[in-house]
Amino acid sequence: MTTTRRQIRTHVQDNAGIHFNELVRESEFAPGQVQYHIRRLLAADELVRSEFYGRTHYYPPEYDEWERATLALFRRETARDIVVHLIEHEPATPAAVADTLGIARSTLEYHLDRLVEQGVVEKTYDERNRVTLRLANAEGTGRLLSTVEPTVPDRLVDRFTRLVDGLLDEPANG
Repeated sequence: MTTTRRQIRTHVQDNAGIHFNELVRESEFAPGQVQYHIRRLLAADELVRSEFYGRTHYYPPEYDEWERATLALFRRETARDIVVHLIEHEPATPAAVADTLGIARSTLEYHLDRLVEQGVVEKTYDERNRVTLRLANAEGTGRLLSTVEPTVPDRLVDRFTRLVDGLLDEPANG
């Protein structure tokens, strides 16, 4: 195995769920070099590629499908904040989570839809159709949460969304 390929493989192992653009930004190699070596690592079953929400992510092969999807979600700051809130305050209502995090309910629901779809969060309804949120797999979720940190571009997207939510929630001056 070449030194370049080994460096790329090690970087993916250290940053499970990294997406291609981030991998290129963080490496010293040109995008074409990264593509070439990623293809070889995938063919040798030394990496796994998964698509989540319009992005291609790379993982070491020991991660299962649930872990891969969860790590991809945790690369988003808001999804991560929702999960951290639930770890500390579960069960919780969507209104409580949105208020504590300072995000619009629509933003919360956007992230919750993905967290529920991937089996990270469970939504339950009582007899009056009130929603309660809980972690579906608290132990596994906590373990994975500590292995990934959102990137600066992902944080900027989430913070811009929060800024727009805040501006839309302010009463009109007039």
